[in-house]
Amino acid sequence: MKRLIDLIVYILNNYPTIEELSKPRLVKLIYLIDWKYTIDFGEQYTNIKWFYNHYGPYVDEVIDTMKQNNDIFEVESYINFYGSESNKFRVIDNNYEISLNDNIKKIADLLIDYTYKLKWNEFIGLVYSTYPIKVNSKYSYLDLKELASEFRKLKGIKATNKGYT
Repeated sequence: MKRLIDLIVYILNNYPTIEELSKPRLVKLIYLIDWKYTIDFGEQYTNIKWFYNHYGPYVDEVIDTMKQNNDIFEVESYINFYGSESNKFRVIDNNYEISLNDNIKKIADLLIDYTYKLKWNEFIGLVYSTYPIKVNSKYSYLDLKELASEFRKLKGIKATNKGYT
């Protein structure tokens, strides 16, 4: 759980437009980071058991973790312009020490930088274009480690001591 907490803190501290970071976008961003990390290093970064529901990869674990760690995070619910519930997130413990390695930071930075400017339909298109979503059925769990192995074989990606190339 520490890895997930650290990753969430890192994202919230580095996301350029935090006020636009919705619950689905945060969860799917973590999915993209986890998927890229698994492709590059053969293991998931988080221990999340990703589920492909009717809106793509989703789990309650991300928001639940934030709510359970209310000394670190604030999750504020409000009714948005469309009459639906939305959330705002922020890190309230400014002294929280994150311990992320450079590899996960690079992946998180890459995906934050690439995705924060995307409109929702572009962002969700990216999520739906990932191999785990393309080859699995809705309402199934996504074994990212196994799927990354298949993906690397399919794409001819070779293992190195610093990830995959």
